[in-house]
Order: sequence, then C-alpha cells, then structure tokens
Amino acid sequence: MTLNNEKYTYRVTWSEEDQEHLGLCTEFPSLSWLADTPEEALAGIRAIVAEVVTDLQTNGEPVPEPLATKSYSGRFLVRIPPEVHRRLAIEATEAGISLNRLASAKLSQ
Repeated sequence: MTLNNEKYTYRVTWSEEDQEHLGLCTEFPSLSWLADTPEEALAGIRAIVAEVVTDLQTNGEPVPEPLATKSYSGRFLVRIPPEVHRRLAIEATEAGISLNRLASAKLSQ
C-alpha cells in the first residue's frame, strides 16, 4: 500500500525551551523535528514521517491512517455525571431544542 504522506496532519510551533521551531505530526505523536525556521521544521517532520512510514511498510507493520482520510459517523458516546445530564436536559428544554443539538452547539464553541 502506498500512502500519501501529504495527507497527515502537520503543525509547526515555537519551542521556548529549545529556542527553535518544532515540527509535529498528529498521527505520529512520538516524532518531532527542531529547526531554525518554520519551513525547515515542516520539511524535517515531513521527511522523518516519510522515513518511518517506509520503514513500517517494509516491515509489514501497521501504518497510521491520516486523520484527513478517515470517515467519521458524527456519533460518539460521552459519559457524564447524572447531575450534568439533568442540567443539560433542562437547558435544552428551556431553549426549545434537543439535547443533541445543545451538546453539538456546546462542542462546536
């Protein structure tokens, strides 16, 4: 299977501790790359991800699927304390909306 490394979720941030730019990949949380510029940090993390993906594929190991290509149902179960459930149900009823709509609105904030 050939995987397009461009579809992974990359981010560059400043590392105050290292005094350099830090390249990260969400799907590979143990990987990072430090560089003087944001562009170099992004290029570095992309290169190391490509190496790791190639190594995993060569060894027949599972390769993380990019978050961008995953399908999401739009449903997930959240357990909350009964008193919170009651408070949210009251809030939804008072607003004239469903509990699902209220929860979705709160999560979207």
